[in-house]
Amino acid sequence: MLYITVPDMNDSVSSVTIAEKEYLIRFTYNGTGDFWSFGLSDTDENPVISPTKIVPNFPLTHFMNFTSLPDGIFGAISEETRLTRESFNNGTAEFVFIPWDEWED
Repeated sequence: MLYITVPDMNDSVSSVTIAEKEYLIRFTYNGTGDFWSFGLSDTDENPVISPTKIVPNFPLTHFMNFTSLPDGIFGAISEETRLTRESFNNGTAEFVFIPWDEWED
């Protein structure tokens, strides 16, 4: 399992390496709707995953099967039923990538 840091910013783009391939991951907090979303692109900024709302304890990319996706699932692990602006900052939620070989149905 790869733990991915969500910066304490309303909008950020970071580099992340998954299975020896580099991607750009964007985290966005929507203050009006009070939710987080994430998107993924290759290093040339071509979209791999368009912005997707982050729901805790749900496999966010389970139903996506694009060939450019990393082999695994993105998600947020949390005891909370709803994420807030501070959830990643205060440690009550963690954003992760779980490779298929570690995934348990």
